[in-house]
Amino acid sequence: MSTPVEPDVVALARRWRIEANIGTADTPDWVLCPGVTAFQPAAEPNIEDSSDYDSDGWAGNTKTGQSWEVSLTINRKVKETAKTYNAVHEAMRLASFAYGAASRVHIRYMDRSGLPEAYEGHALVTWAPSGGEYTALDQVEVTLTGDGPLLPIDNPLATP
Repeated sequence: MSTPVEPDVVALARRWRIEANIGTADTPDWVLCPGVTAFQPAAEPNIEDSSDYDSDGWAGNTKTGQSWEVSLTINRKVKETAKTYNAVHEAMRLASFAYGAASRVHIRYMDRSGLPEAYEGHALVTWAPSGGEYTALDQVEVTLTGDGPLLPIDNPLATP
C-alpha cells in the first residue's frame, strides 16, 4: 500500500515575524515587533556587465555587491495606563532621529511557523507616520535599510 503524498500549500505573506534586539550585543533581548500589517523584504545584488571578446557574443555578468532592506507597516501599539509606546516601536522611532551607532537597530526576521527561512542584520531606520482621517489607525511606514550584511540564520522558532 502506498503512503499518501502530502499536498503542497501556498505560504502566506503573514508568515513573517520581525524582532529587534533591545538588549546589547553581549546580552541580546529579542522582542517581537507587534502590529505588522505589511512586510516586504528585499536583498538586491549589484550586477556589473563583465562581457568580453572571449564569450562568443554572450553577455557576462558579475555580482559586485549586495544591499538589503525591509519595508513594513505597523499599527502603533500603546500602553494606555503607563502612557508608553511599545518598546520595539520606540527603539525604531528613536533610532530614526539618531546618528552614529544609535541610528542602527539590530533586527532579525523569520518564518513564524519555524520553516528554515530566517535572517539577521543591522539597519538604519526611516520612520514615516501615515496620518489619515479621523477613522484611521495610527500606522507608521518603517524602512529598515541594511548597514552591513544580512545573514541567513537558523530559525529560532524551529522545533528540533
